[in-house]
Amino acid sequence: MKFKNNSNNYDKYFVYGINGVESILNSNKCKISRIIVSDTFNQHKMADSALITKKFKHKVIILNKNEFQNKYQEYRTQGIIVFFDYTVLSHVPDSVNQNDNECHVILDSIKDPQNLGQIIRTSECAGIDGIILPERRSVSITSSVLQVSQGSFCNINIIKSKNIKYTIKELKQNGYWIVGIENSIDSKLWYDFNLKGKVGFVFGSEGEGIRPVIQKYCDLMLTIPMNGKINSLNISATVSAMLFERNRQILKSK
Repeated sequence: MKFKNNSNNYDKYFVYGINGVESILNSNKCKISRIIVSDTFNQHKMADSALITKKFKHKVIILNKNEFQNKYQEYRTQGIIVFFDYTVLSHVPDSVNQNDNECHVILDSIKDPQNLGQIIRTSECAGIDGIILPERRSVSITSSVLQVSQGSFCNINIIKSKNIKYTIKELKQNGYWIVGIENSIDSKLWYDFNLKGKVGFVFGSEGEGIRPVIQKYCDLMLTIPMNGKINSLNISATVSAMLFERNRQILKSK
């Protein structure tokens, strides 16, 4: 297949690999700049090869195998990489309050990009509406974060809040119950509470937990008790446990 070489200014991020690239090409949240493929790339491995043979044909640049490998040898590309721009929201969308079981994940001071990418992926799988990050005291949205999320960021809102406290207040005004997850002697057991309805889960960093100034805005503090000698879960594992316990409760009530 023959393609024209072309590019534009929307190459803020890049993601590689067939699954991640397809998610981006199928999303209306991403502005595609360039799709770089090796001349050995088999487009029939894609679920929808028309994305690069027709829809985005003018965005595709083919490199010979050696040139492609020399440029991108540090990544497991599967022969394809896409450059694009993606809009991180600055506020919770007005669509909030439309669903009886809306849920947002609020991350206070998460610093590790691997953890953030995994949390985005888990949240999308759990049907969460959005992830709220503070503008400061947080890892940024980077290509590494988006790569780890495996394209799931295309199906979930990511919101950068200038002030987490005000965003929590806004959610409360829209009928949200704010639940902090904290390994504390004062926290209640996670499985004893109704997690259905409009819920905002607040998670803090592994080292510091939720900052006291944010804890004050939580309606309830829950903990996951540990039976091992290590007294804390990885933050992405904690998020997964809480979100899928919530899903279990929702499914059980139907």
